[in-house]
Amino acid sequence: MNADFQSGYADQPEGIVTNVKRCIATGVAGLSIEDNTGRTDVPLYETDLAVARIRAAREAIDSSGIPAVLTGRCEAWLVGEPDPFHVAIERLVAYAAAGADCLYAPGVSEPEEIAEIVRAVAPKPVNVLVSSFNHHLSMSQLSDLGVRRISVGSGLTLVAWSAFMRAARSLASGSFKAFADAARSDELNKLFNQRG
Repeated sequence: MNADFQSGYADQPEGIVTNVKRCIATGVAGLSIEDNTGRTDVPLYETDLAVARIRAAREAIDSSGIPAVLTGRCEAWLVGEPDPFHVAIERLVAYAAAGADCLYAPGVSEPEEIAEIVRAVAPKPVNVLVSSFNHHLSMSQLSDLGVRRISVGSGLTLVAWSAFMRAARSLASGSFKAFADAARSDELNKLFNQRG
């Protein structure tokens, strides 16, 4: 299992070391460290500090002796940076040099930008988040662009909630038509009872 370890639950590299060691001790196969501060006034950690935080996570993993995968994550698109692509590519290259095994910039959706990120951090793999903003991309297209890992994040949950909201609106208007697309109970039971 890969842990979405957010910002590492610490601002400074020393805290990252402590928390990454704790995370790895739980048995995760990997974890991500993002550069989102959680603050609206300064949404991304300053670049040098963001890189130091990745370096600290790498040192914590290496010192543990457990070969967990470290994903360096740039949140430029998600926090509304005015020029997210250039911010992300600069940071992802620096995160790769600081020891990240995999690079990730959730929000990137343009094929040429994805391809450029892949080239910039090669030979390290790139992860792409697929959601409503880039659902037009297929798995084979992403593979052709050089993407090696794909995340759907909360995508399946959002699809389920969308169906729920459509059905609730239908019920509120007095109609049961939304139930026409519902999965049958026997299909779900068969799916959940499959083994292996």
